[in-house]
Amino acid sequence: MSIHIDNKAPVAKTVLMPGDPLRAKFIAENFLTDPVRYSEIRNMYGYTGTYKGVPVSVQGSGMGIASMGIYSWELFSDHGVESIIRVGTAGSFSPAIHVGDVVLGLAASTDSSYVKMFGVNGTYSPSCSYDLLCEVQAASREAGIRVTAGNILSSDHFYEVDPDWWKPWQRMNVLAVEMESTALYSNAAFLGKKALTLLTVSDHFVLDEIASAKERETMFTDMMKLALEAAVRHAHA
Repeated sequence: MSIHIDNKAPVAKTVLMPGDPLRAKFIAENFLTDPVRYSEIRNMYGYTGTYKGVPVSVQGSGMGIASMGIYSWELFSDHGVESIIRVGTAGSFSPAIHVGDVVLGLAASTDSSYVKMFGVNGTYSPSCSYDLLCEVQAASREAGIRVTAGNILSSDHFYEVDPDWWKPWQRMNVLAVEMESTALYSNAAFLGKKALTLLTVSDHFVLDEIASAKERETMFTDMMKLALEAAVRHAHA
């Protein structure tokens, strides 16, 4: 039984998943046809509508690995969801990736212990689903939207005591930091589902660049369009 999402929710097979429930509302109202809000438990809104005739849902995940772990698990296990495309924000470690640029998470490094619950005797590297990645890359070429794919960091910490904490990750060519994808990728792998993270850079660790709170909520339409186009391609594959 789903505890955090209405059990009667008409969730589509493919779900776009922002962290912010208000971003879920924005996507539903601006991109989906005839969106219906199917859940508002804890104000973590979920909507289902269509995009180019294909059923698509948008569900907020909340902030952090633990919250993503809950919502993605329930969608996969209790609501018949086959694919989740996370659409979120990130801080860039790379001087070549600027605020507003889109990053695709090939794999999600982490400082979290989340993956330990799966009982793997070693260091498991959660990674995206290749076919979803290819569909987003095809959509990006068609739309003329530049994307950069690589390793990202899912951190348990938003505030750090050491101001240079990110530099070892940068030396390992990790592109950007966010807080959810390790849980999403691990849940998808364990449950035999598909997942991909698209991130728009909202702030920078190297350059003096940062997006406003309002921009974080509404301006990142490139990744939203790419995720929706990938959902359509995936449905017709």
